[in-house]
Amino acid sequence: MTATEALQVFRETGALLEGHFILRSGLRSRQYFQCALALQHMPTVERFGAALAAKVRHLAPATVIAPAMGGLVIGQEVARQLRCRFIFAEKEEGKLVLRRGFTIQPGERLLVVEDVVTKGGRVQETLDIVRQHGGVPLAVAVLVDRSNGTVDFGLPFFSLIQMHVETFAPDQLPPDLAAIPPVKPGSK
Repeated sequence: MTATEALQVFRETGALLEGHFILRSGLRSRQYFQCALALQHMPTVERFGAALAAKVRHLAPATVIAPAMGGLVIGQEVARQLRCRFIFAEKEEGKLVLRRGFTIQPGERLLVVEDVVTKGGRVQETLDIVRQHGGVPLAVAVLVDRSNGTVDFGLPFFSLIQMHVETFAPDQLPPDLAAIPPVKPGSK
C-alpha cells in the first residue's frame, strides 16, 4: 500500500477531517486524522495492518505494544499479521501503565504501534514502559506521521503516511483558523 493509497482510504472513509482542531498535544491544526472512522472497517484494518507489518517484519518482534486508545485496533492487527503477542498500555490517573496482568520479560523484543504521531508523547510514554520493564524496543510503526520530521525516538520509525500538516500554538493562530471554533475530536 502506497502513502497515496492510504491517504485515499482516509478520505473515502471520512477519517481525514478539515476544520479547526485541538490536538492531544495541545497544538491546533486545520486537519485531523480520526483513525477510528477508517478502522471501523475490518478490510481496511487488515490492509493497513498488512502494510505496516510488511515494513517491520524483518525486526521479528516477540510482542507488539500499543498505547490505548488510538493504537489498539491497528496494534492488534499488526501483531496478528506478524503472528506475535499483543499488549497495550492504558491510562491510570492520567499516565500510561501496563494493567490487566500484562507483563514484559527482560530482554523481550517489542514493537510500538500507534495510529497517529504529532509530537510523539504517548509513543514515548510507551517506550519508557517497555524499558522500565526490561524490554527491548525495536522500532515504532504508525499509520500517520504528522510530526513534519520532528520526532526522534532514537529507533527506526516507520509510517504509512508522512504528511506535512501545519500546527499552531493556541496563542499563535492564523486569522482564518482563529475565526473557526476549535473542536477536540480525539481521545482526552
